Amino acid sequence: MALSHIGEIAGLGVSLCWTMSALYFEKAGTRIGSLSVNFIRLFLALLFLGLTTLVTKGLLLPIDATGYQWFWLGLSGVIGFYLGDLVLFKSYLVIGSRTAALIMSFSPMLTAIIGWFFLKEKLTTLEVIAIFVSIAGIVTAISNKKMKLNIPIKGLLLALGGALGQSIGIILSKKGIGDYDPVAATQIRAIFGLASFAIMITILGRWPKIMLALKDKIGMKAVTVGSIFGPFLGVSLALFAIQHTNTGVASTLMALVPIFIIWPSAIMFREKIKIQQIIGAIISIIGVSLFFL
Repeated sequence: MALSHIGEIAGLGVSLCWTMSALYFEKAGTRIGSLSVNFIRLFLALLFLGLTTLVTKGLLLPIDATGYQWFWLGLSGVIGFYLGDLVLFKSYLVIGSRTAALIMSFSPMLTAIIGWFFLKEKLTTLEVIAIFVSIAGIVTAISNKKMKLNIPIKGLLLALGGALGQSIGIILSKKGIGDYDPVAATQIRAIFGLASFAIMITILGRWPKIMLALKDKIGMKAVTVGSIFGPFLGVSLALFAIQHTNTGVASTLMALVPIFIIWPSAIMFREKIKIQQIIGAIISIIGVSLFFL
């Protein structure tokens, strides 16, 4: 059974990795800023990815990839690693991270729809039910009674842009990866994402802030740990997951970070766990279990 659901298991592993990266990137962001975190995390990820492929394949860079793979994975890196994350972080400033996370929880639906049109992927009735149940759990866990529905249209569009960027990034990765090594494929995505941020930083003249961030020992420790669990292990597992299961299913399992983060976040930031978070977690677990029936 484990081998038959290897893609789903990898998807759960992604959520666990991204839970850890979210905690450490949040800590790093408060010290060195989100733009510095975005650039440095991809730079460090490239080092980790390159060392890994050097050991496993004898190649420091993915020069064995085809032009087809470079194109689709590179495009995925620009849209997913750069544009998607850029508008998502901006949405945090406009409508707050909780509301943005609520809108981002609909990314699996977008992924399933785009995958159906673009990749001709089909979902079983049980998988569709599992996606809806899992998303319902996420929404329950991260929603707030005080949240208002009349959120600024700018914030709504930015958060939807983040969700769309994540979904399109996954679809394009599936399009380009084929049976190629997930670690090397992640390296291609990171190269294009890093290059995009480098161009932006140059245009905005933010290199002095990046240099200053590198001198913050606490911030660098946090971003290093986050990079290991995020764009290194997490994204590599994500590409492995979409190789072995539908993108809609994989995206749903990857979206469980708000559920997994409840307890470690409560410990790390001394937050109280609410009853609705527990209920949401239970609903999501039920939804996830349906994928393995």
